[in-house]
Amino acid sequence: MQSPGPFRYDDRREGGTIINRRFFHTLVLAGLALAVGVPGRVMGARAAAGFAGKVVGVHDGDTFTILHEGKAEKVRVNGIDCPELGQPFGKNAKQYASGLIFGRVVTVTVFGRDRYGRTIGDALLADGRCLSKELVRAGLAWQYRQYSKDKDLAALEAEARFSRRGLWADARPVAPWDWRKAAREKSAARAALHSVL
Repeated sequence: MQSPGPFRYDDRREGGTIINRRFFHTLVLAGLALAVGVPGRVMGARAAAGFAGKVVGVHDGDTFTILHEGKAEKVRVNGIDCPELGQPFGKNAKQYASGLIFGRVVTVTVFGRDRYGRTIGDALLADGRCLSKELVRAGLAWQYRQYSKDKDLAALEAEARFSRRGLWADARPVAPWDWRKAAREKSAARAALHSVL
């Protein structure tokens, strides 16, 4: 019996056609990519390449240094923003990230570079977990919505907020981008005051 429509994959032994084999394989691969969470766009760019290396430094919750081709490379974790070290939970985020990746080999999926020259990427642990998702799940990072539309990160953040985990236990947590902006404004006001004196 011939199958109606272009979406049926039939085997020759059943008298079907194989003209849609490529389409079928494309659908299977796309489904697998969605199931394992292939990262989305960051600052308008798609992930292009990746590499594995040993993490030799953790600067804060969302920035680390990895050995890549014999050189130290600074990586900014894709899609999230952890509290700054001077903020509540900033040191907790750094310690948590260190516990997951410091001294270990991770795989970095590269999305590009930020304005500071750091590699932007997802860090995958040896057991397949994603560093950004683990930080958000623990309540130690915000989804950086300006650059990320990842629905998994949004769901993990909502669940951490609801459970009041990590920084969400604070009555009014301050997002790192707001904290940095306030710090810049305070610094500018201080500089203006000193220039007048």
